[in-house]
Amino acid sequence: MLQLIECPRDAMQGWAHPIATDVKVAYLNQLLQVGFHTLDCGSFVSPKAIPQMADTPQVLAQLNMQHTTTKLLVIVANERGALEACGFDHITYIGFPFSVSPTFQQRNTNSTIEESWERVQRIQALCTQHGKTLVVYLSMAFGNPYGDAYDESVLQYWTEKMTAIGITIVSLADTVGVATPEQISTALQALIPAFPQAIIGVHLHSTALHWERKVQAAYQAGCQRFDGALKGIGGCPMAQNDLVGNMATENLLAFFKTHTHLTVNEDALQVALAMAGRVFV
Repeated sequence: MLQLIECPRDAMQGWAHPIATDVKVAYLNQLLQVGFHTLDCGSFVSPKAIPQMADTPQVLAQLNMQHTTTKLLVIVANERGALEACGFDHITYIGFPFSVSPTFQQRNTNSTIEESWERVQRIQALCTQHGKTLVVYLSMAFGNPYGDAYDESVLQYWTEKMTAIGITIVSLADTVGVATPEQISTALQALIPAFPQAIIGVHLHSTALHWERKVQAAYQAGCQRFDGALKGIGGCPMAQNDLVGNMATENLLAFFKTHTHLTVNEDALQVALAMAGRVFV
């Protein structure tokens, strides 16, 4: 079953201007009516690193989960954040960015890859204890701009280690938009059949002109989990690259309507799109 993950957290976190808590709450509550599988709605990270997300606890407390099937996901960078997230009953998923680029891992979570692997194991234990599901994002999954050594076999290596400790969702993140359709296809065709116990998703970044071939490559390779953000807003502020952004959710919806039976609440979607134009100003 196709899973479409809407990522307003990714859109908000690097936004230049502070977004008021009540504005975030109204926007997220509207997105909860659209019918997405998951809403990536906040993060429990250092407010010094991502000040825009410092009010995540206050936002979560005001979300209306009564009339939605959408599940909530938050991002964490360490056990402290994971433990805080575990205190919210209506959070289903906890996401952790695990970079296969040593430089990016250090920049993003202030840790080495080895230290991050130890964190993953401890966070997975916390998730198991508290009834949450850990989602691991393999950042820089298709290469990096830092000159760090890269080989696609690293994806197989880390996916194997993640699934061996019970992680069931691994998402390949094209953090700076360098992936080619061929790379995406090759990676997914190798991983999806090799790890049938897991969902292998994609969090793709792209320019406005090149999104469709990437999505098509992933879908044709058997991928059933896609991340997007309305209007393609946001990306990764740590990547220091303004040329690429998130996949526009409206583009993903248009693509999947012609390839699957995916349905959403169109009226709620149009209201959310209009709201996005006012939130991100």
